[in-house]
Order: sequence, then C-alpha cells, then structure tokens
Amino acid sequence: MFTGSEDRQRLASSSLGSAGCQPVVCSSLPQTAVSHDIPVSAKSPFPLRTKLHSARRPNAAGWQPALLGNLRARAFTLLEIMLAVIILGMMSLAIYRFVQANVTAMRISSEADAMEARYDGLRELLAQQLQSLPPGTAALAGEPLRIDGHDRDELTWFCPAGPGLLTRYATGDFRVSLRLRARDAKSRQLDLGLVRKPKEDTAVGSEHETWVRLIDNVGTLQIRFFDSRLNTWVQRWTDTVTLPRLVKVVIGRTDAKAPTEITVPLARMPL
Repeated sequence: MFTGSEDRQRLASSSLGSAGCQPVVCSSLPQTAVSHDIPVSAKSPFPLRTKLHSARRPNAAGWQPALLGNLRARAFTLLEIMLAVIILGMMSLAIYRFVQANVTAMRISSEADAMEARYDGLRELLAQQLQSLPPGTAALAGEPLRIDGHDRDELTWFCPAGPGLLTRYATGDFRVSLRLRARDAKSRQLDLGLVRKPKEDTAVGSEHETWVRLIDNVGTLQIRFFDSRLNTWVQRWTDTVTLPRLVKVVIGRTDAKAPTEITVPLARMPL
C-alpha cells in the first residue's frame, strides 16, 4: 500500500525520466561526493598522477587550475619595466652622442680639407704663372707694405688672358696683383685675392678693376724674393731685366697656428 504523497512522488519522477531530464536530488537527502577518477595506466601510473595533481590544486573557492598562478608569477613588475626603459634611454642617448660626434668630426674634417685645397690651388696658380714669365720684360714686381704691425705685401705680374688672369675671355695684357683686401668698410676681416686691371689703364681710380677673392679670412701676407747676386732674401723687387731665383709667399692663417708657406722657383738653382 502506498500513500498519496508517495504516489505523487513516483508519478513526478517517472514523468521527468520520460522527458529526458535528470532526477532532482533533494537537498535534505545526504549527498555523496562525486569522485573524479581518471584511468591510470598500469605501465606508468605515477606520471599521470603527477600531472593530475599539478593541473588542479585546491583552494578556498574549490578546485582551480594552476595556470593562473603561473601566469601571475611570470608577469613583469613595475620596477623591471622602469629599469628596462632606463636602459633603453641610456642606449639611445649613447648612440645619439656617438652619431653626433662623428657628424661633427666629418664636418670639421671636410672644412679643413676644403681650406687646404684652396691653398694647394693657390700654390699651383703661382707656380704655373710665375714660371711662365719671360725675363727682360719687367713682368714681375713686388712692394712691401705693413699696416698696424701686420705684413700686407703685394705681388704684381703682367700677363695676357690665361691661368694668371683666371679667365680666357680677355684681350690685351693685364696687371694682376696678389694682395689683401678688407671684406667691407666696417669689417676688419681680410681676404686674399687678385686685383685685375688693364695694363694700358693709367687711371688712379678703381672703376676698371675687378676683384677675385681666393681665400677668406687671412691674417697676414708676406712676400720675399731671393736675389742670387746678393745671395739673400729681399723685400722689394724692381729689377726689369732679371727675375728672382725664388719667390716665397707666407700667408698667416686665422684658422691655424702655423702659417702656410709657398716657395716657387723661377729658375734652376745651381748645385
């Protein structure tokens, strides 16, 4: 004999089982712990058990995978990130200083090479022009000049169009003077260049003169002539028949401590 309550309970459980649902376990009934058994191989049971215990660990909230704890242990701290940023900044600063020093050295070296090339060009110009002067025509002259305690000598030669005149498009002979000239009326900077003027022009003014600047910012200009008859260097050359054996041009530079000396032989020196 079944009571009415038991009949209703049986009817409810049978209807749920027919519908495909799991039976409801009453909370008042004692529940047994569900064991999560994993089949262990008979050959190697210990590695599988070690993997099981390492994959899951108990805590206050229940069973939880151990992967989150490993991720938290592998993360970078703020101190490590700050140290990495400081190291990267120091490396960037060192690379920038290294590149800047190399660029500055290359710029200074290129400027020095360009200046030396100008002096080499002046040496070639004087050698080519002075060695081609014919004797007995008063083609060379030189006058000393000293202003404010600094040498500002002048070297003059007469030539037609060519290297000595720095142009091929000219007719007749010209008077060419190597001298120093101020950059402008207010500046004390002196530039080395050539003053060209027609030989037949006897005007005092400079309206027919042309100025060709060769080297910028020169301190002094000293010119000496070697007279073989006196066997010494002289400051002035006025001989219209013979030419000096040697012409020495000493240029005082503002960008270097030692002056630049150019010596041009005009005749073969006896042994």
